[in-house]
Amino acid sequence: MTDVQQERRPETPAEAEGTTGLFSALGKQLKLLRERKGLTQKEFGALVGYGPDAISAMERGVRVPQPDMLLKADELLEAGGLLAAAVPELKEAMKKARTRHPEWYRSYAGLEAEAVELHFYANQGVPGLLQTEDYARAVFSRRRPLLDEETIERRVADRLARQQVFDKWPAPMCSYVLEEVLLDRPIGGRTVRRGQLEQLLRIGGLRNVEIQVMPTGIEDHPNMDGAFNLLTPQRHPQVGYTEVQGFPRLITDPEEVRRIADRYGIMRAMALPPTESRALIEKKLEEL
Repeated sequence: MTDVQQERRPETPAEAEGTTGLFSALGKQLKLLRERKGLTQKEFGALVGYGPDAISAMERGVRVPQPDMLLKADELLEAGGLLAAAVPELKEAMKKARTRHPEWYRSYAGLEAEAVELHFYANQGVPGLLQTEDYARAVFSRRRPLLDEETIERRVADRLARQQVFDKWPAPMCSYVLEEVLLDRPIGGRTVRRGQLEQLLRIGGLRNVEIQVMPTGIEDHPNMDGAFNLLTPQRHPQVGYTEVQGFPRLITDPEEVRRIADRYGIMRAMALPPTESRALIEKKLEEL
């Protein structure tokens, strides 16, 4: 998988108070105000454009609400400016949170957060930006060597935080080519798999996202070299990213990036179209 299971440098008390503490406090306020309004997580999420998993993660402080969402929630939940008042501090805390990635990963993380295009090919597991919280936790829990519980939760939180790329506007154009085996691999068990398939349908339904499935029965395959990411930062050339056995590589050489992009284009042509891919995911969900 080309999703970094990144370590973070230790936070100072001031950083923890300015980021984690704020996110946790905002989450508690959101939950209190939502429940006072008599809304379920699903109902509230529909009003602000998020799934129930995302709302749950926000309320527990493991996913950061976007400033625009917070302003909308303030109005919908009749918070009287309580949530809106936190927006300036939230923006500053989000900047600090981005520096928690290790130096070797920051180049990619920064590019991903600001990209105008994101393209992914995955053959081992569901890419991090598409993972549910339960799926991500199952991935990290089964990693070898084993991780302690605190590290697992920290990495899950970081992975969910990266998914905010879908929340920004203008939204980046995103595409995925997923090997069919990813839909069948029951990482975390049947319930986790069901939730993950539902997540693929939800995110695949966004206007800026296209998910295509590469059928296992395809006899010829243009890429046997493993998973990769392609991203186009704002006002910069496209770059590639790969990771093998924990060794990350940011690819900036134009000719090498061109070759990867060429293979990706061929795979998109060979994979099922988005509508047929969606139908296949729905079929597998029904069979569970």
